[in-house]
Amino acid sequence: MSDTQWWFFDLAAVIAFTGALTFGVFSGIDGVVRVAIAIPLVVFLPGYALVSVLFPSEPNDEYQSFDTATTGLETPRLVTGGLEPLERFVLSVVFSISLVPAITLFASATPGGITLETVLSGIALLTVSLSLLAIVARYRCRPERRFTPGLSVKSLFFTRRGPNVYDRIESRPYNVAIVIGLVVLLASGGFAIANPPQHDGFTEFSVETENVTADTETMYESNYTAGETAALEATITNNEHEDREYTTVAVLERVSDGDGDNATVTEREELDRTAATVADGETQTQSLEVTPTMQGDDLRMTLLLYEGEPPSEPTSENAYRTIHLPIEVE
Repeated sequence: MSDTQWWFFDLAAVIAFTGALTFGVFSGIDGVVRVAIAIPLVVFLPGYALVSVLFPSEPNDEYQSFDTATTGLETPRLVTGGLEPLERFVLSVVFSISLVPAITLFASATPGGITLETVLSGIALLTVSLSLLAIVARYRCRPERRFTPGLSVKSLFFTRRGPNVYDRIESRPYNVAIVIGLVVLLASGGFAIANPPQHDGFTEFSVETENVTADTETMYESNYTAGETAALEATITNNEHEDREYTTVAVLERVSDGDGDNATVTEREELDRTAATVADGETQTQSLEVTPTMQGDDLRMTLLLYEGEPPSEPTSENAYRTIHLPIEVE
């Protein structure tokens, strides 16, 4: 394609491909297809749009001779007015690799955080905006100086245009290096997209706390009356990367000789249990109805969290998460 009337074709294609590929990722496509459509968005399109903004003119290589009498140099100096297609391609990849982390960093400061939706939306918005700026930049160039995209595969490689002072350079090794670099780039980009880093899953388990004042002795309800029912609120936050079913068991224990999991339990009674399904990334509060029957100040309320159904004898040793709350029952 050499017709100067089509000088904007590549930028229009960038906008169209960005929209189509973004829609493809958001539509829920998974597997190899997802990787294939995400690679251009990450490693090429944003950088190509930026390069087009910075270099809207076509290559125009000219050789200008040095003033031998002044400089003592006889080798002509290469003067260029734009980028070769190969240079434009390489810079597009480099700029894309630089822009995507910057977009990810910006997404971390937004309310949505670093998610596929926020990062991909940022990449798409930046790519389209830069493409529109590039169209304006090319339009402002003289028609004969505007960069017009070509469809020849040869444009991605070094070629010899004619005899010059650099005619002794062998271009084949550079072309081989370009092919190898492209293969490695696509392979590494695909692997990174297909295997995004994820932290290990975990579940947060806590109890509702009271407003802290100067008179607060404990941040939870620690005084109970035997035979009277009280509500105890437990909070579960699921960060396991998938929906989970939990069961919380409230146990009243009389302890001695130690603290926490090392304490010796001399008496135990189960007060209540409740189940809940918590979606990934969500928080749910459970209300437990506890009616203590034992009395004394050597008691503790133990909350045991299980994934799924608990065993026949719930204990601190077989629970997924455990909370010990020293209490006093009158």
